[in-house]
Amino acid sequence: MPQTEPHSAPEPSDRSPAAADAAAGPPPADCVECREPTAYPATTPGLVRCPVCEWQEAQRTACSG
Repeated sequence: MPQTEPHSAPEPSDRSPAAADAAAGPPPADCVECREPTAYPATTPGLVRCPVCEWQEAQRTACSG
């Protein structure tokens, strides 16, 4: 039987725009290979990749035995 939380999350209309912007944080960085958004903020130094390109790069550089 599914359990419900006693306290529901506030509706998006209940929040002020400033609070929503502060909670969102900086925009995500673009992947250096496919230009998809990454899990890293745009302020992250160096080359950042999305999860798919990160996994593919790990496969290319992995030792095969």
